[in-house]
Amino acid sequence: MRPETTAVHAGGEPDAATGALTPAIHLATTFAHGPAGERVAGYEYTREGNPTQDRLEAALAAMEGGAAALAFASGMAAMHALLESLPDGSEVLVPDDCYTGLRVLGAEFLPRRGITTRAVDMGDLDAVRAAAGTRTKLIWAETPSNPRLVVADLAGLATIARERGLRLACDNTFATPALQNPLALGADAVMHSTTKYLGGHSDVLGGALVFAQHGEWHDAIAHRRHVTGAVAAPFNAWLVLRGCRSLHARMAMHCANARRVAEFLAAQPTLSHVLYPGLPNHRNHAVAARQMRDFGGMLSIRVRGGREAALRLASRLQLFTNATSLGGPESLVEHRASVEGANPVSPPDLLRLSIGLEHADDLVDDLREALAGA
Repeated sequence: MRPETTAVHAGGEPDAATGALTPAIHLATTFAHGPAGERVAGYEYTREGNPTQDRLEAALAAMEGGAAALAFASGMAAMHALLESLPDGSEVLVPDDCYTGLRVLGAEFLPRRGITTRAVDMGDLDAVRAAAGTRTKLIWAETPSNPRLVVADLAGLATIARERGLRLACDNTFATPALQNPLALGADAVMHSTTKYLGGHSDVLGGALVFAQHGEWHDAIAHRRHVTGAVAAPFNAWLVLRGCRSLHARMAMHCANARRVAEFLAAQPTLSHVLYPGLPNHRNHAVAARQMRDFGGMLSIRVRGGREAALRLASRLQLFTNATSLGGPESLVEHRASVEGANPVSPPDLLRLSIGLEHADDLVDDLREALAGA
């Protein structure tokens, strides 16, 4: 089946009891079992498994072309579970441009488990190859990256991982399964913050891991999720599953709008950089064109005049809401350095834009007016 059809039908079989086309939400926390603990219908306690969560996991595995998936309470819970599954003494290569939560995990939490991180430019395969050492166990890619939209060559990273006996995991949140399938390019696991495009409506928190193989690594992380309680709530799993059905249609409009906005912004003299993989002058445009079906709905801009000029521009926008997160129907703008905590790493002149589902002409008009007065 083509990806669009898979997204509509995976995990969406009609309900066996009623014939309902919309999957039921099983809110139960506990399930009947026999007097010796024997399971009646395959379930015991929702922290270990739930029918609604199982449907979502089946859908995500199918959409990413994986053998198995695990749904989590958040993207950070999924990321943490995977990274903490590594042996003590492990080193993880992480992008030098990445989601703030990953950076905080690497600085404050993973070292307590004897796991260290080393930041490297994932857009430069030679830099990654040079950084991989004897303690390195995992390459963690994030492509496109947050917030500078660096694109990593996943097939190239997979080659390095195989040569060195490493695993490769990829945060596919920005691209989604609609645009990019890291497992098909050689990754061992894919992470999603399902809060974003997969949920698609800014109303659900969730995360997921999808594995190339249903083996020991999957089972160890599933056990960790069970014991630590980082499971997806049934209603949240249902909302994400609903979002999967319309993912491809929404991503097509996100991408079309982002392309139009990026092309407009690229001609504005008040901006020093427009960071969007779909622009021919993007440093990794050729890689993005090769491994992605389209270039996504995220972009960042850097404003001449520094932090104050960037904040003035953000304050003048009317359709773009100043808010964190991304992937919903509404367009958002965020000054990343202001929300990264005590030690921000994003450039002070950078604004990240999540391009929504409004009419592209209205978004361009809003940006034009804001730029004229900034």
